[in-house]
Amino acid sequence: MTMSRRALLAAGAGAGVAGLIAACGSNTGRGGGGSGTELSQWYHQYGEAGTQQAVQRYAAAYKKAHVTVQWRPGNYDQQTAAALLTDSGPDVFEGSPTLDQIQGGQVVDLTDLLDGVKDDFNPAVLTPKTYDGRIWGIPQTIDMQVLYYRKSLLKDAGVTPPTTLDALVDAARKLSDSKVKGLFLGNDGGAGVLGGTPLYATGLQLVTEDGKVGFDDPAAARTLGKLHQLYADKSLLLGAPADWSDPSAFIQGLTAMQWSGLWALPQVQKELGDDFGVLPFPGDGSAGRPSVPVGAYGAAASARGRHKEAAKEYVKWLWVERTDYQEDFALSYGFHIPARISLAKRATKLKSGPAADAVRFTTDHGYAQPLLWTPTAQTAYQDALSRIIRSGASPESELRDVVRKVSSELQRVKKKS
Repeated sequence: MTMSRRALLAAGAGAGVAGLIAACGSNTGRGGGGSGTELSQWYHQYGEAGTQQAVQRYAAAYKKAHVTVQWRPGNYDQQTAAALLTDSGPDVFEGSPTLDQIQGGQVVDLTDLLDGVKDDFNPAVLTPKTYDGRIWGIPQTIDMQVLYYRKSLLKDAGVTPPTTLDALVDAARKLSDSKVKGLFLGNDGGAGVLGGTPLYATGLQLVTEDGKVGFDDPAAARTLGKLHQLYADKSLLLGAPADWSDPSAFIQGLTAMQWSGLWALPQVQKELGDDFGVLPFPGDGSAGRPSVPVGAYGAAASARGRHKEAAKEYVKWLWVERTDYQEDFALSYGFHIPARISLAKRATKLKSGPAADAVRFTTDHGYAQPLLWTPTAQTAYQDALSRIIRSGASPESELRDVVRKVSSELQRVKKKS
């Protein structure tokens, strides 16, 4: 199975299974080196052409150690979680260290690597890599999601680009007919991809700064109920040939609006020219605000690696010092935003049109899943959201149950700290 950076935005980190350490990987690059230090580095298998060759080139350019790159197909997060429990895992790996991994001492503290440059990393993606004031992963790139809309279809229907959730519901209904649906949020109706985005658009959050449930509020039920209205109005495209991460439904005119990722922008632009725009998820209610989810794998180091200091030095070289490689990694293979604010500002591809809008949305409205939002919490919320959207389940009742489950999970992780 081929994965890409976009998977991080749609799924939480998986739990480790020891047997997965033996899952297939390929040695795809060796660094040069004047020392005899051997470092192993893992990447998940990217879908974007050229990425594998790029990371080989980076490793080969490092002269202080021999760096062996492994390309890992399959369920990468589970493989990594399992490997961190052993002495046979990677020295350096990309991923999003979980709270259990940090609390369990499985990853190395990288705080000192960002001395003097911390403020140049987008806080939306650096914050989830931070726990107890320490940094456990260096963000590599930023992936984000936006609402694509077809300018000509909206104009023909007399619809303006929606800036509130109520306007989105109305627009999707007006844009729907026997041939075209108003909105595509994924073949499941949106529960899988939207996650906490509607809550943030309500002015709420998944977890508060003091570690409590951030959506125990009547406004949350009101907003999620409007997502069911989209389904009840039959405004949503369901059963598309490809799911939300692929823009083909939008390009082929099956839907007037689609929630998808920034990675789709070059393909959309190639096929539609300037007949499209992008928007954040619209705010809802008096305290509402636009919202866009962002995610980023980070470079991390295993605490059970044999060369922890050498691993830290390599991470600093590649993901702090070599800004040329960082920009290349973000923009030459697929389409992503550099995690460094200064690089995003100077990147030519991001300076105009919808790409520039997307960068602005990330800065102004971006949020990332907080570190305390565990897979258990994610499952409870997503299952409830699915029942609300597709089955018309009571948002109030479903959220009461989710709040109870998430509160219990937050208590569990706090006790371990």
